[in-house]
Amino acid sequence: MALMVAREVPTSSTMAVPHGPASVGVARRRLRRDLGDRQIPEPVIDDAVLILSELLSNACRYARPLGPLPALGRSARAEVLGQVLVGVPSGAHPAPDGREHGDGAAEPDGGVLVRWQMHADGVLTLEVTDGGAATRPLPAGPSLTSRGGRGLCIVDQLASDWGVRDAPGEVTVWAALPARARHARRDGGDARSA
Repeated sequence: MALMVAREVPTSSTMAVPHGPASVGVARRRLRRDLGDRQIPEPVIDDAVLILSELLSNACRYARPLGPLPALGRSARAEVLGQVLVGVPSGAHPAPDGREHGDGAAEPDGGVLVRWQMHADGVLTLEVTDGGAATRPLPAGPSLTSRGGRGLCIVDQLASDWGVRDAPGEVTVWAALPARARHARRDGGDARSA
């Protein structure tokens, strides 16, 4: 008789990450692990990781942070179970003036919220929420020699849908892609051509 241990895999996850490029790798690894645990096909995981990388990179490059990480972690805990607060040492608490952690380290500049959710219909939604920027996120038309400006064009090609949602003091860029439907990309096929 075999003993099996059931491990509950969350259907959604929220992370508060520092507003900076190092957060992209942390979020990528967590997404890849979570989707792998849900037995999502590898091509879908690859697309989801690339989409999340582009959305989070844009937020860290062009937008303002939402606020201090400890505050974001508390708000994320209120919304979703199974979340992770990244970039704040355990046991660190803001000082009464809000500028230092209890260990004397300087308060981080702020953070960004990263979310993903697997819906019952097999659609995976990825979201990055930041403090907004001077311009609205739009796909660019970079020249062949440009070093950047292709992120949202990549998202547009890989996602079945994407958009921007505004709320007071924050902007969320989201993308959706089929993860379990018969239209999900497999072995290099395009989700839209099925």
